[in-house]
Amino acid sequence: MHKVRDILKSRSFLILWGFFFFIFAAGYQIFPVLPLRLRELGATLAESGRFMAAFTVGSGLGALFTGPLGDRLGQRRVLRGASLFCAACFGVYALMPGRWGFYALAPLHGLLWSGLRTASMAEVGGLLPDENRAEGLSLFGLASPGGVAVGPLLGLWLFPHLGFHWHMALLGGSFLALHVLVGRLPKDPPKEQRPPLNFGLPERSVWLPAAILFLLALSYSPMPPYAAQEALALHLAWPSALLTCFALGMVGMRFILGLRGLGSDPMRLVPEMMALAFVGNLILAIMPGGTFLGQDLELLRHILGALIYGAGYGLVHTLIFAAVMTRSSGARRGAAVGALYAAFDAGVASGSLVIGWIMQHYSFRFGWGAGAACLVVAWVLCLRLVQRRKTT
Repeated sequence: MHKVRDILKSRSFLILWGFFFFIFAAGYQIFPVLPLRLRELGATLAESGRFMAAFTVGSGLGALFTGPLGDRLGQRRVLRGASLFCAACFGVYALMPGRWGFYALAPLHGLLWSGLRTASMAEVGGLLPDENRAEGLSLFGLASPGGVAVGPLLGLWLFPHLGFHWHMALLGGSFLALHVLVGRLPKDPPKEQRPPLNFGLPERSVWLPAAILFLLALSYSPMPPYAAQEALALHLAWPSALLTCFALGMVGMRFILGLRGLGSDPMRLVPEMMALAFVGNLILAIMPGGTFLGQDLELLRHILGALIYGAGYGLVHTLIFAAVMTRSSGARRGAAVGALYAAFDAGVASGSLVIGWIMQHYSFRFGWGAGAACLVVAWVLCLRLVQRRKTT
């Protein structure tokens, strides 16, 4: 454990932690804000989710390429290039006159986002020793829920105060600062020490974890584009409650397990955490609304469901990444991470369209219920994954 603590205190780890925190804080500013901007430009509720779908299509397909590309070119180089081009995307958003331009640019922005995520995760995975990778990634994983917690609060506050154009300009300038910050990471290994470029299929050991992440993403997909829209439709006093509490649930579970430890076999927790995520999603679908003793039960539904869902979701995500990186060779670590992100983003893109359609034509609650149904199938696959690891 002393070795892990030394790594976690290193400058490289802190830079990567801060970088990962900010890209999620920025992402979770635009995910709820851009649908609201699209509604201003005349989009329907279902159409406003198309940005998220187009973004994650680009991110999912891009992860299959940016993962191996990071292995070949170097993760630091990918981080610097992607952050610079992300700054340009925000500049274009600030000047965009109509909603179709957002849909056209979203896949390219998603591809750049995939480069930021896969390169960050692969880089930090290389810093951590195999025997404690789950604990190290659990601590590193606090960066993303921290960004998710802060992002919607900032985004939904800055959007009306700064206006959309200046809000996007501010985010673009922030990514220029990140481009400079990443330059302080150690240089990439020499070219001759990097593996050849390989865009082939991921290793077979990645397929089942990828299927689990796909189903988990389906359940998660309505949250970024539709959580704030449901809150505003219900006139809730805290519009970002669902996304913020979702992040707090992830942080809270990591804090609890940080005190008691993950044990000698952290993967045994995956089915339990998936079941917890199911309970949270089910609360969002079926908990009664109205008021009770002067309390808004709809707001309580968002808070309680999101806390429980986030507590389960966050650890499933972290443990699956840790398991796959431990089994993957260092030369193909980026490719393995990219395959997992590709599966996750494919689930988000599919869910943004399909569950968005359900919410448009039936109700928000029906959409949350569809997500809960996906988690039942994911839980069965989790049991199979744990059993398979015991026999190998």
